[in-house]
Amino acid sequence: MTFPANAANILVVDDDPRIRQMLTRYFEGEGYAVSTACGGEEMRSQLKQKKIDIILLDLSLPGGQDGVDLARELRTQSDIPIMMLTGRDDVLDRIIGIEIGADDYIAKPFHLREVHARLKSILRRRQPVAPRHEGSQEKIIRFEGWALDLLRRQLHSRDGREVELTTGEFDMLAAFVQHPGRVLTRDFLMDATRGRRLEAFDRTIDAQIVRLRRKIEADAKHPQLIKAVRGVGYIFTAKIG
Repeated sequence: MTFPANAANILVVDDDPRIRQMLTRYFEGEGYAVSTACGGEEMRSQLKQKKIDIILLDLSLPGGQDGVDLARELRTQSDIPIMMLTGRDDVLDRIIGIEIGADDYIAKPFHLREVHARLKSILRRRQPVAPRHEGSQEKIIRFEGWALDLLRRQLHSRDGREVELTTGEFDMLAAFVQHPGRVLTRDFLMDATRGRRLEAFDRTIDAQIVRLRRKIEADAKHPQLIKAVRGVGYIFTAKIG
């Protein structure tokens, strides 16, 4: 099958051939390029051969490595968006998914249109925002030596090095830098990082905060930029500009 040159490439990692076939047929019908893998070895092979834009990863894979192991492995190497697929709709599983850097989580059985809607939301949020016209100023927010480029969706450290952020981590940091000195509730942060209403599990937001602190704080155990406000949420205390 021939796809447009700009078609997003989805990698489906699931040991169930019926799931792989169903997702392949549906997303190819929607104009996406779809690759599949039944486990970690095939997933790595596909990643070496192709540019993958998003991974639909089954949480419960048989063998030596399950979806959690593979997601952790992926996060040490790249910030490719990950949507976790699982047969269990459990709060703990959602928290684990967020802790390892997954961008979304959906339980089986799922509606294909819901999977598509969530996938489009993730990909849309990943795209750099183009300036409206020639001469538009770049939207870069600087804080404590860091530079967050809201248009290109990039974070650069004090020494100019680009620091990779997952979609959720970037959206959360963007929410903080645009509301400095304001206490942001977990509900607000859930909306900001998901682009839609979800059950606002406190621990999923806390897990995202922990991951973000590890990347921008000098000492993540004693944070100075993102501070907790007991019983309410978090406040970004860094100096902007």
